[in-house]
Amino acid sequence: MTQSLQETFAPAGRCFGCGPANSHGLRIRSFAIDDTADSHVICDFTPERYHEAFEDVLNGGIIGTVLDCHMNWTTIHHLMRKQGLDHAPPCVTAEFKVVLKRPTPMGPVHVDAHVVSATDDRATIEATMTAGGKVTALGTGTFIAVKPGHPAYHRW
Repeated sequence: MTQSLQETFAPAGRCFGCGPANSHGLRIRSFAIDDTADSHVICDFTPERYHEAFEDVLNGGIIGTVLDCHMNWTTIHHLMRKQGLDHAPPCVTAEFKVVLKRPTPMGPVHVDAHVVSATDDRATIEATMTAGGKVTALGTGTFIAVKPGHPAYHRW
């Protein structure tokens, strides 16, 4: 099995949503469809029963976390390819919004994210979550590459 962006570029990451080293986290795995700066980045995640809001419905906070972390890694992939980097620039969420379109059933969810606009140090991302063959949530956000001196610089 191929390594995810997180496993490749932040194997010691402890983030609750995307850190491979967080044994209590979601450990989402993001994969670029191809190796270009503008490629879509996808994520397939299967929640556990303890991620439920109520019977057979995924908690909205978990949905938000999956979308937030996945969109951040979409930004990281974009900046790496655009700038020809061999390492992941440390990026943080500046803002994000989640629109819950319908209840997300428990079971596998799929997220597809892409860059809407970008500059040298930030990107605006859109993401679509589907489950059971239906769009269940949409995410949008702006993510920024931070510099030395920022509290999050290379903290994950």
